[in-house]
Amino acid sequence: MPGARPTRHSHAGGDKNGFSFDSIGGYDYDRAMTDRPSTPLLDTVDVPADLRKLKPEDLRQFADELRAEMISAVGTTGGHLGSGLGVVELTTALHYVFDTPRDKIVWDVGHQCYPHKIITGRRDRIRTLRTGGGLSGFTKRSESEYDPFGAAHSSTSISAALGFAIANKLKDQPGRAIAVIGDGSMSAGMAYEAMNNAKQAGNRLIVILNDNDMSIAPPVGGLSAYLAKLVSSRPFIELREIARRFARKLPEPLHKAAKKTDEFARGMAMGGTLFEELGFYYVGPIDGHNLDHLIPILENVRDSDHGPVLIHAVTMKGKGYAPAEAAADKYHGVQKFDVITGEQAKAPPGPPAYQNVFGETLAKLADTDPRIVAITAAMPSGTGVDKFAKAHPTRSFDVGIAEQHAVTFAAGLAAQGMRPFCAIYSTFLQRAYDQVVHDVAIQNLPVRFAIDRAGLVGADGSTHAGSFDVTYLATLPNMVVMAAADEAELVHMTYTAAEYDDGPIAFRYPRGNGTGVALPEVPVKLEIGKGRIVRSGKTVAIFSLGTRLAEALKAAETLEARGLSTSVIDLRFAKPLDEELIRKTLASHEVCVTVEEGSVGGLGAHVLTLASDEGLIDAGLKLRTLRLPDMFQDQDKPELQYDAAGLNAPQIVECVLKALRHNSAGVEEAGVRA
Repeated sequence: MPGARPTRHSHAGGDKNGFSFDSIGGYDYDRAMTDRPSTPLLDTVDVPADLRKLKPEDLRQFADELRAEMISAVGTTGGHLGSGLGVVELTTALHYVFDTPRDKIVWDVGHQCYPHKIITGRRDRIRTLRTGGGLSGFTKRSESEYDPFGAAHSSTSISAALGFAIANKLKDQPGRAIAVIGDGSMSAGMAYEAMNNAKQAGNRLIVILNDNDMSIAPPVGGLSAYLAKLVSSRPFIELREIARRFARKLPEPLHKAAKKTDEFARGMAMGGTLFEELGFYYVGPIDGHNLDHLIPILENVRDSDHGPVLIHAVTMKGKGYAPAEAAADKYHGVQKFDVITGEQAKAPPGPPAYQNVFGETLAKLADTDPRIVAITAAMPSGTGVDKFAKAHPTRSFDVGIAEQHAVTFAAGLAAQGMRPFCAIYSTFLQRAYDQVVHDVAIQNLPVRFAIDRAGLVGADGSTHAGSFDVTYLATLPNMVVMAAADEAELVHMTYTAAEYDDGPIAFRYPRGNGTGVALPEVPVKLEIGKGRIVRSGKTVAIFSLGTRLAEALKAAETLEARGLSTSVIDLRFAKPLDEELIRKTLASHEVCVTVEEGSVGGLGAHVLTLASDEGLIDAGLKLRTLRLPDMFQDQDKPELQYDAAGLNAPQIVECVLKALRHNSAGVEEAGVRA
């Protein structure tokens, strides 16, 4: 094993809120990575019904074993570690107290669901996480009855749980809904929209605020736990209700004073005034790692007739694993790692990541242009905005999980003469589509959209795949849509976007490393709506948009070897199209194929529409479109995903040959037997 072997883990940490987090006791760090941890209690639990057979005093050991198993599994697969480590005790307590799957646990985002998966019948497959044909890295309805709601984006859990709760109420059937939502997800307005509508769910809805980063209210140790337990108990709730009824009969001034005194007292003790105003009965804050606190409080809430209830649990991301606790990101997302040292497997050195090329280019441009600002929604390193922020901290804005705000904020900046770059993942930008349409496109404001994670993304699967951005953006009047074929093109497009003040402009680029081309010292301002001929031929033309260009060039080589002279064109722009270049190409080739890393309705649709409108295919030209299939593709290695999607070089070649075979025996002979 690389690195020095540490002694058995005895790290005890504390958080800024004053809770003491004792280290796990059951995991032997001297075990080799390939040797599974000893888990005698966990071995007896296949589903939550088995867990509920354990004695309360056994739960601490069970949680330690669950944490050990999770560390061992993620060490093998990679994935989201820190968030899962933080909810081991909470996961244990929820499944112990509530009758799952009848009671529905809805995990917000789903990064933290690995312990949940281990104890809901999927332990035997946990080392297939995020791999082709294996378990999803998120909750997924088709995977288990214990996953009532699929999630991978944030802030949906309270709305969904409310739906379950109200459905049970309307059907007069038992069952509670428990939403587990992190403090980071509370920056999205949707969470508050849901809470504002939750009152009618009554005691069927429980929200657990998993506070693992920011402090909503500083707890006060043992006193806080005592108060939380007290206010969740039936006598206190009933007493409080009697007091409220009494207060209502008082003259108005006294009634208001009593109400304020009550709220003030609870706010002082527990900080729950905001949630109470939204109609929730607030309990907390409590230590989310202390099972002796969690179990009785959850039982009190379960058995209460009052609700909805919000339980504020303070946890520590990365809890119980020293390398994760010590890391700045708490091992949020990790590669495969050495369990003993925590050292992550390093990818071999290669070309720079696309997001870093964007971030560094934008930072350089901003050195001489004070109008450039960058906005991200809780993804500074994922989008490369961290590079920009380091160079220009006063012009960088991380707005948290708030994509709608990010876009409209950018629109306001643009309206006031700034040059805002809104750097958001393709799938996250979907959340702000109305703002893109209403606040940006209709007003023709020059907001620059830097769209990361374009195309298929591998291990995160369908929830994070950037499949639709070309389609949903290129339909909008005033919008310019570009796609970079490689990292050099991304430099040019970043500069082009910075200099474009005539309206909104977007450019997309994929996850991961570039192709290794040299980066230009001086960026070039691209002519809007103009593509480039990368390779000239006579018989076949391949129109490429984005990073399929490399596969298009490979396909051209194969076709040339078969005697088919092939042009390859990097269109660069999905909107506006290079109509002149497309007309000339369609008129001078027998077969034309469009290739893109996006859904139906994108580049291919726009080229077909142009060809149809102008009668360019009336004379028998064979025009085909290659795009992502009309399905949500599960996680796998990206190259295998693109193979399945039919967007690699062999499938491009096959598409061309099939088109030529159609009513053309002579060309079939040339194509197949060459």
